[in-house]
Amino acid sequence: MTLHVAVIGSGPAGIYTAEALVKQSQEPVLVDVLERLPTPYGLVRYGVAPDHTSIKSIANYLRKVLELPEVRFLGGVTLGEHLTVEDLLGGYDAVVYCTGAMVDRKLGIPGEDLPGSVAATDFVNWYCGHPDVDPDRFTLDSSEVAVIGVGNVAVDVVRILAKTSDELRSTDVPHDVLERLEDSQVKAIHMVGRRGPEHAKFTLKELRELGELANADVCVRPEEAVVLGADFPRQVQGNIKVLQSWAAREPVGRPRRLDVRFWLRPVEILGTERVEGLRLERTRLSEEGRVVGTGEFETLPVGMVLRSVGYQSVPLPGVPFSEQSMTVPNEAGRVRDREYVAGWLKRGPTGVIGTNKSDAAETVRTLLADLGGRKRVGDGGVDALLAARGVRPITYDEWLAIEAAEAELARSLGRGERVKLVGLEAMLRACRP
Repeated sequence: MTLHVAVIGSGPAGIYTAEALVKQSQEPVLVDVLERLPTPYGLVRYGVAPDHTSIKSIANYLRKVLELPEVRFLGGVTLGEHLTVEDLLGGYDAVVYCTGAMVDRKLGIPGEDLPGSVAATDFVNWYCGHPDVDPDRFTLDSSEVAVIGVGNVAVDVVRILAKTSDELRSTDVPHDVLERLEDSQVKAIHMVGRRGPEHAKFTLKELRELGELANADVCVRPEEAVVLGADFPRQVQGNIKVLQSWAAREPVGRPRRLDVRFWLRPVEILGTERVEGLRLERTRLSEEGRVVGTGEFETLPVGMVLRSVGYQSVPLPGVPFSEQSMTVPNEAGRVRDREYVAGWLKRGPTGVIGTNKSDAAETVRTLLADLGGRKRVGDGGVDALLAARGVRPITYDEWLAIEAAEAELARSLGRGERVKLVGLEAMLRACRP
């Protein structure tokens, strides 16, 4: 007897879960992948920087999973709005939640709510064409910008800020966004970390890309690049070597400047009606290894602050959630009877895209061990329920129509392979003319 499973979320975690379910040999499984957006692939589409085409090519692998005969894509369906947990458990034998970590952590400092102080995820969603973000969200009218954080997301953000619009013209950046980037007034970008170079979270490949920017001088202060000790992992040693080489460079007068700063923590965002500056305190490590302030301060005259200090998940209606760990409590993926979780919502925002594959496999093993041989309780899906509520899901073929429209837009503009459509209305026009 066929097992019918709903997977909530069509990012890598959700699609890897669908793949693990249908490719196992224990028993036949049909999977419906439910997604609140009209488009699949999650952070691969809306989180990977547009100039990282090799990483974005992971979508080609995910596509093959969605094209398996046992897998069905249902876009435009939102848990808590169109369907409840009870609806899902009535229609399916099991439900797996895979909605990821969608928001940035806050800094918790005065002035953080001023206009011009925003989450890096908002900026990433903007240049990636996420339908939740208005293309007019950012004007880039400030000459100086601060990016708080020294991880890969922060690196992506500063790279996009530093590049010219011509360097991004062949990517899938929405055309309205490209025009905003072309009009950018940004001249100086400050990337700020609370700890030293040995604690930075970026990968070596991402870091080296900054040093190859044609439009920006990359600068590190020699005194902030000093590292005590040498017993570091190879990746960390590589980062330190690159950063110290930059500290020995002289600027050559490129149009923009990127200052990579260490041992500074934000203590206040200054301004009355909008961001006018960022006050920083010099830091050091205590004997216990904690970051502590030294009482030495400096102020950066920035007009925008982008925080990139980590992602966190948000609760799903009707699903258990831990405010402490910001995840769904689980045991090897099991949440409650017939409810499971995978991806960042399960373990927190750790690992790379590929980490979700082994994570999904663990959850699927748990699910099959629980449900194998049990009487089927789902009645075959939620199609009738959605129809009765006036909800018409986006099909996989309709998603392909959106893709085709983006390719046609790129051809008409003389830009690369595709240019993303922005907004739900434009996507619906493309797939339901």
